[in-house]
Amino acid sequence: MPLAGQLSRSYASLKCCKEEKDRMQDVIDDPENDLHEMVHEADIAGTVANLGVNQALTSDYMDSGYERGLLNPSSLNEKDFQMATYTLTNAVPLSLSLSKSWHRDIGTVVEEALVPHCSKKDHLYLLAGAIPSSVRVKGKVSVPETLWLAACCNAPDGWSLGLVKKMNDENSLVDLTVRELEKQLLAGVHLFKGNCGKDNQSQGKTEAILQAVSQIRSREQVGSSDNQEAKGSGLVRRLAGIIATPFIKLLELLIYVFVELVKFAFYFLWLVIKRVGGTVLDGVYSLCSGVVSYLKAISMVLISIPYDLGRVIVNICLGFLQIVQDVVFLTYRILCIPLGFALHLVAFPYHSICAIPSVLKDMAAGIGGTFSLVIDATAAVLHGFYYLAGHIVKRFVPKGSSDD
Repeated sequence: MPLAGQLSRSYASLKCCKEEKDRMQDVIDDPENDLHEMVHEADIAGTVANLGVNQALTSDYMDSGYERGLLNPSSLNEKDFQMATYTLTNAVPLSLSLSKSWHRDIGTVVEEALVPHCSKKDHLYLLAGAIPSSVRVKGKVSVPETLWLAACCNAPDGWSLGLVKKMNDENSLVDLTVRELEKQLLAGVHLFKGNCGKDNQSQGKTEAILQAVSQIRSREQVGSSDNQEAKGSGLVRRLAGIIATPFIKLLELLIYVFVELVKFAFYFLWLVIKRVGGTVLDGVYSLCSGVVSYLKAISMVLISIPYDLGRVIVNICLGFLQIVQDVVFLTYRILCIPLGFALHLVAFPYHSICAIPSVLKDMAAGIGGTFSLVIDATAAVLHGFYYLAGHIVKRFVPKGSSDD
């Protein structure tokens, strides 16, 4: 499994909880899906494209000899955050003893060493992950080589710390700096930013935390030696567990079948209710739409009646006024005929008398012009005869005789 898929969410809330068997999925195989962030794997089977290509499924762990070990233990979270730890993207293949050892060691370190040295609980950030090995379960899911936890207290007197547990030694728990832990991960990985990503951290706090971690390791080593002595008595319990496992698996199968049948019955009932309800709602909607359309049409007709009546009355009044106007105009034209004739008849003597001086003046001007024209014509004729006679004399009378 890729390292990015093994990194879990970090939370600062601390509270123990019971183990939850129903695993959830963060769907990363189909980025285009519109599912919720976390869904039950059984609810999305056959609906998500390429499900299981890049992420683990519950079937990958069945009969593998490994259990789904939580990187970020549920005991470090509370309320809704606990549900996020049960996604398969927060799980890696672990043996039962290693899973218990990891959860026990991390829970003890966080509660007894990390939380007491951070001023506020919500300033504590945790990142958990795993470094994959070459061993793969069913040729798909990588068995981790190393489990790690990175912690940071984002406060003025903050600190950061890394813890590593090797798969081949479940009692080991090595502390190191976050910078040293990042060097063991993919190139260019930076686990924290801001104050958590800086090197200027409280040395006093760091030393106190390392001392507390060392005391926890010493106590765990003493407890592990006691556990070795108790393994002999636990062999009988383990044998009884092996014998009871098939019956437990059969019971789980029957419970699973019963739950699926109940879910199918509820789904079928919901589908029937949905279809019937949808049909009824569609009928009611169509009926309401028809009533509204009918009332709208009637309202428009009723509203148009006063409007049409008013328009008819206005047209009648306008027609009557037009008739009155035509009658008045016709009357005026009829009256104008004798009145104009009378006015012209009365004005005729006046215009006739007034025209006599003008006529006499024009006649005098005409007579005077005629005499003037006659005089001018006579003078012109005489002048012409004079000019002709002079010309004849000059041409036929000799010049000498004139000298004598």
